[in-house]
Amino acid sequence: MWKEIKAAPADAILGLTEAFKKDPNPEKVNLGVGVYKDDQGLTPILKCIKTAEKKLVETETTKGYLPISGNPAYAAQVQKMLFGADSEVIASGRAATIHSPGGTGALRVGADLLKEVSPNATLWVSTPTWANHKGIFSAAGFKIADYPYYSPSTKKVDFDGMIGALENVPAGDIVLLHVCCHNPTGVDLSDEQWGKVVETAKAKGWTPFLDFAYQGFGESIEADRAAVEKFAAVGIDFLVASSFSKNFGLYNERTGALTVVSPTAEEAEVAMSHVKIAIRVNYSNPPAHGGLAALTVLEDPALYDQWIGEVAEMRVRIKEMRAALVDGLAARGVEQDFSFIKEQCGMFSFSGLSNEIVEWLKVNKAIYIVGGGRINVAGLTSENIDYVCDSIAEALNR
Repeated sequence: MWKEIKAAPADAILGLTEAFKKDPNPEKVNLGVGVYKDDQGLTPILKCIKTAEKKLVETETTKGYLPISGNPAYAAQVQKMLFGADSEVIASGRAATIHSPGGTGALRVGADLLKEVSPNATLWVSTPTWANHKGIFSAAGFKIADYPYYSPSTKKVDFDGMIGALENVPAGDIVLLHVCCHNPTGVDLSDEQWGKVVETAKAKGWTPFLDFAYQGFGESIEADRAAVEKFAAVGIDFLVASSFSKNFGLYNERTGALTVVSPTAEEAEVAMSHVKIAIRVNYSNPPAHGGLAALTVLEDPALYDQWIGEVAEMRVRIKEMRAALVDGLAARGVEQDFSFIKEQCGMFSFSGLSNEIVEWLKVNKAIYIVGGGRINVAGLTSENIDYVCDSIAEALNR
């Protein structure tokens, strides 16, 4: 049945990783794949998770299925992270949360839900956005449109263009927004700008869908949720897809959540009933282990404090690598100004490197960067930073 079918193209980012693995160059560096790396170039298991997993192994008594929506205690802890323990949203019961297979699973379940209730809606995404966003929502049947976001000339948010476009999004359409650590640019909205976006959503009647994959990687767990709290405060319908891949290091456990926020508890209950149907015909119920490990950490005060410290260590290392890259290029006499990289947030950066430079670095230096110049700053280490800076300087000064 496949003789007349052409092979599908490789995923742009995962395909780059496959090429990296096959490269025999001992100095090769992968700045493409979107996972955190420590200074040894490894994706670590957090110490708090190791302790939590040990407790789970010792105390769990069954491998039975979880409910369709997952463990209710897990959902409660997710809501505390999203809104704060004293949030009115939690007290009023107007949020419904399910445990999903990672942030990607949350996005797809949310997409299926919205396609059911708003079949003619258009899904709006930032220019640029995470490479998989358009694929997820297209697969769910949505028409995709773009709104301006990043300005290559200023290396900042084109907020005038963005808010002008959002003011013209029709009521009932869906707007996908990155809460913090924008992927791929690393450029986030200010608090004031978020306020204007929230006002626009309420006034125009479109539905915000917040992608929250990097809580804690910007400034802190609390500071990074500021936009979520702003949307919650105005009492409109919106969705949040959150992920524990980065901040808990639970990449291969596929641990995430979808939260549907409604004006009333009654509406949230209706929403949950339809979310469950979307899940039932997809994966039926979520995997347990990653969620239970995260739940164990979130419910234990000592493990929680340890986790906050470990998230801070990751966040600080990323900022240190940003500074090392900028300072390293300047020290090598590179005329192009890369100082904007220090101002960006999270693991990713629009580096300003052209596709020509990206290709040259791959072919000649075995440095792998996603087309468009997006780099994973966490892929830089104290061991490879000089090699990367030397290579970029050579490429730019040819």
